[in-house]
Amino acid sequence: MRQTPSGGAGNGAAADPGLMSIGAVLNVLREEFPEVTISKIRFLESEGLIEPQRTPSGYRKFSAGDVERLGQVLRMQRDHYLPLKVIRGHLEAVERGDALPLPVLSRQGDGDVPEPVPEAPTAARIGRSRLLTAAGVDERTLAEWESYGLLAPVEDGVYDAEAVTVAGLLTELGRFGIEPRHLRAMKAAADREAGLVDQVVAPLKRHRNPQTRAHAEARTKELVALTVKLHAALVRTALGVRLP
Repeated sequence: MRQTPSGGAGNGAAADPGLMSIGAVLNVLREEFPEVTISKIRFLESEGLIEPQRTPSGYRKFSAGDVERLGQVLRMQRDHYLPLKVIRGHLEAVERGDALPLPVLSRQGDGDVPEPVPEAPTAARIGRSRLLTAAGVDERTLAEWESYGLLAPVEDGVYDAEAVTVAGLLTELGRFGIEPRHLRAMKAAADREAGLVDQVVAPLKRHRNPQTRAHAEARTKELVALTVKLHAALVRTALGVRLP
């Protein structure tokens, strides 16, 4: 783990002219990474990739080294599609003085040219009869779920494979007396969350760089994971429930 530079939150960090606010850092990074956001910078901090100093009032202050490190992290995500855990381990090894090559997930043969970035794969599909069998329900139940918008075919008689997971959860909730009509608000909330995620990744999808466009899928998965965690935490907080 990186050590926070000397002169931290209680030692006049705000007065150091060499330190930058998070907004200033965002402006610097956006020259190379137009899709980066303040939320992304805060997320990388929460994952231990950077440790900015703090002013006595709690504001983040970034050194030139912090900004350089952020650029390295974002570059490895964008150009090499490395997960944060791998990136963190690589940077920590470099800081220890270990001369390690950058991890590579896939290469083309024995040469030095990376494989072309593949197009986003088509999501797996499942037919209606297979969905009924996998979920253990009949046509009437599936039709009821569809009438409330909880499940919908992507084309005639064909569903996204995630429909199996949704069907299983609907069945489990039904055992507690929670009926499809009770879940309309949850579906509406999920649609709004999906719209928010799509709004964030839309600039990536429109970017001229094909690697940046391909990176939109990884960014979408990252945001989905965060929204699911937040949703679960908010429900637990509202109910006053703490899970082990």
